[in-house]
Amino acid sequence: MHSKKIIAFIFIIYNFSLVVYSQSLRVDKVEPPNWWSGMKHNKIQLMIYGENLSGIKAEFDCEKVKVNKVHNSENSAYAFIDVEILNEAEAGTYKLLINKDNEEIEIQYELLEREKNKNIQQGFSNEDVIYLLMPDRFVNGDVTNDSVSGYYDSMQYIEKQKRYGGDIQGIINKLDYLKDLGITAIWCTPLVENNTFRSYHGYAATDFYNIDPRLGCNELYKKFVDESHSKGFKIIMDHVANHFSDDHAWINNLPAKDWINGSVENHLNANHNKMVFTDLYSDSSIINHVEEGWFTNEMPDLNHDNPYVANYIIQNTIWWVEYSGVDGIREDTYPYCGQRFMAKWASVLLNEYPDLNILGEVWTGEPAFLAGYQGGTNLKRDFDTNIPAITDFALRDVFVNYLQGSGGLFNIYNVLAKDYLYADPENLVTFIDNHDVARVMYFAKDNVDKAKIAYTILLSTRGIPSIFYGSEIGMAYTPDHGTLRAPFPGGFPGDERDAFDKNGRSDYENIFSNHLNNLLQARSKYKALQKGRLIHFPPVDEMYVYFRILEDEKLLIIINGSDEEREVNLSGYSHLLKKYSVIKNILNDEEFTEVNKIKIGKMSAGIFEFK
Repeated sequence: MHSKKIIAFIFIIYNFSLVVYSQSLRVDKVEPPNWWSGMKHNKIQLMIYGENLSGIKAEFDCEKVKVNKVHNSENSAYAFIDVEILNEAEAGTYKLLINKDNEEIEIQYELLEREKNKNIQQGFSNEDVIYLLMPDRFVNGDVTNDSVSGYYDSMQYIEKQKRYGGDIQGIINKLDYLKDLGITAIWCTPLVENNTFRSYHGYAATDFYNIDPRLGCNELYKKFVDESHSKGFKIIMDHVANHFSDDHAWINNLPAKDWINGSVENHLNANHNKMVFTDLYSDSSIINHVEEGWFTNEMPDLNHDNPYVANYIIQNTIWWVEYSGVDGIREDTYPYCGQRFMAKWASVLLNEYPDLNILGEVWTGEPAFLAGYQGGTNLKRDFDTNIPAITDFALRDVFVNYLQGSGGLFNIYNVLAKDYLYADPENLVTFIDNHDVARVMYFAKDNVDKAKIAYTILLSTRGIPSIFYGSEIGMAYTPDHGTLRAPFPGGFPGDERDAFDKNGRSDYENIFSNHLNNLLQARSKYKALQKGRLIHFPPVDEMYVYFRILEDEKLLIIINGSDEEREVNLSGYSHLLKKYSVIKNILNDEEFTEVNKIKIGKMSAGIFEFK
């Protein structure tokens, strides 16, 4: 075709191959590595990595897939190609021809067939209970990937800060354990490549399109999602649009000067005033500081105002949802992102996947501030975030105060009484501890009864409850991140015992596990505990009474947070109870007949069904 062709060589990356005819014009990588036929989002922007890419021309060999425009980057190592995939384009391999100065590169770009499975991208809701786990600290299912050549972690010799070897195969191996426990949804902290100084937590990506090889591979992640779906689990993908690692290849060769906010040497540090987005009197400089500040000096902040960055993030998220079939997204550090961009990001995702649920992490304990981040908010905002679900840090904070002894049950009631602020309080993810805060038993100071009360409320009130791995057996430790994220006993070679099995637990751990399992089984059986109407009464003398009612299913929850036995006179609730002949405590199957009073032991709780 052209006179300057040189001997070809083949370079295979992802699902496409490159036949290169020139040493001066070079393509090393294309992202996204493939796409799908039949997508609503059928206009994509390819990001081309290589050398001498300024001034290139591009075209496909088929009219069903066409190039609309080529954008030159200010850095000739990159180019951006706008591609339109027509509705009649079928799955298959298409040739993308890159031309410059009589030199040509042929890229085999693949369109895949979309998976037709009713169990994928199904969302999550208040009918679910989420289990949050850090793969590296959960179970080591494949010891052969514990160390991978070329992948390092300078923290490896610091106890509690190192990688322990947990991986995706380990999670697959424990799906039956989670099923028996009563879990219905699994949220793993990020799994993409983190080839950086502290890599186990996953929040500092060095490759947005590949699973970290120390955790597995893309195909294994897909297998994990498929096997989880076959067992009735929903899968939530942890996603980070705000930042990445300074060990990412971009940092040594930025696609554009404004690809990130600031520079490694000169940038704003994080501003945590998340209320500025709903504050009627906020100055734009403060809003910009929150959006543009670096979360840490090692995590460069992506500039969402750059249209190429915006396209990259949107496409990357869609790619993972389509490739894996996950049911929801948990978006890390949500308020620190460009808010208008994230509104668009969520809108595009929900347009493609209407059943998907998106959870925004908003770390503030003020319901009025939290409510402003939820899509469809009743509060004044000049745009809709389109984010359906929000982390309920407000309820978490009063749980912690209760466990520490600095607040009582009235504080829990009081937070729930502010639910009128939210567009959808049932779409709040509730929790007591997670991977960033100390565990339940650390705050409870070994008071098991208080912890059991907190879990009873968590699993019987409104919202979507989330449980942090290991807390079901009462793991405590300190607030230090490396310590609170301790390995699950029995998940690693050489462990002295296996706490996944009741015979490997201490009596204390089994008390916890049995109580949580009873609550989870009750929640699974009684739909009223999932989505029933909540009716509660102001606590008096550390007695909190509330109902969950769904059609003919009526449950009374009594929380006695006092140090003495109490009695509840049911006549005060006759307008809700009306006729009944049998009362059953669903946590222990104890039944009563012809009673109008219920006794509750000190520091305990009961859930009663009326028949």
